[in-house]
Amino acid sequence: MKTKTMGAVLTTAVLVLFSASAQAYDGKPAPMVANEQPKELEGVGIDEKLGTKIDLTLKVKDDNGQEVALGSFFDGKHPVIISPVYFSCPGLCNFHLNGLTDALKLMDKDWTIGKKFKLLSVSFDSKETPDLAANKKQTYMKLYDRAGSEKEWHFITADESTVQAMMQSLGFKFRWDEKAQEWAHASAAIVITPDGTISRYLPGIMFNPQDIKIALNEATDGKIGTFVDSLVLYCFKYDPHQSKYTLVAFNVMKMGGAVMVLVMVIWLLPVWIRARREQNNTAGR
Repeated sequence: MKTKTMGAVLTTAVLVLFSASAQAYDGKPAPMVANEQPKELEGVGIDEKLGTKIDLTLKVKDDNGQEVALGSFFDGKHPVIISPVYFSCPGLCNFHLNGLTDALKLMDKDWTIGKKFKLLSVSFDSKETPDLAANKKQTYMKLYDRAGSEKEWHFITADESTVQAMMQSLGFKFRWDEKAQEWAHASAAIVITPDGTISRYLPGIMFNPQDIKIALNEATDGKIGTFVDSLVLYCFKYDPHQSKYTLVAFNVMKMGGAVMVLVMVIWLLPVWIRARREQNNTAGR
């Protein structure tokens, strides 16, 4: 009896499972698993090319409509932040530029655009014009509201071949979304050394002013920051997993040890001087 009952229970369970599976399947493709990439994001992203030099001979148009070499924005002294965007973007690009502007406004006056670094907002939509770039620049000059910054914050456009060459050298991948009728793309501020070498990627739409300062100082081997900025650069290291600079405990310990040795030397120096004097006085007698 018990065997019959157990068999009936198992049979019922199997039928229920198959019935549930049959009802759940509706002929539609199975949903994506967690590690699958949405179709909308295929061909979109950033391949970091740290240490790679960008082509400074590329011809672009500034926001005055003048055709100039990309290298004209590099003077060999100041690092340059490049923000790949497109000026008619209805969403992400505005969030990116707003976040970057907000962070730059929190930096002290010595770190105003044009004093220690330059900024290029580069359109990856080859159909956009210098007039559109000029209008966008006017908007952000009002938001940033720092005199003189308009001379070194440039809004750039270029033809299709130049755009493709520049974005490929930056590792910036984007594509046109026909359904949404807009560009699908990522968001990052890319820090370039004064000679045109990619130094650091700061991804996202929200930026930490301290991270920007460290990245810019890092791009010049500590030449544009103050002594304190150089100490910060020594104590912090960029963590690509967290997309920010984090404290390096070992460097902090080394610095702490050096400070302790210095304090001990300063404290013991007067004692040693007094001992030498007493020894000389005793020998003179």
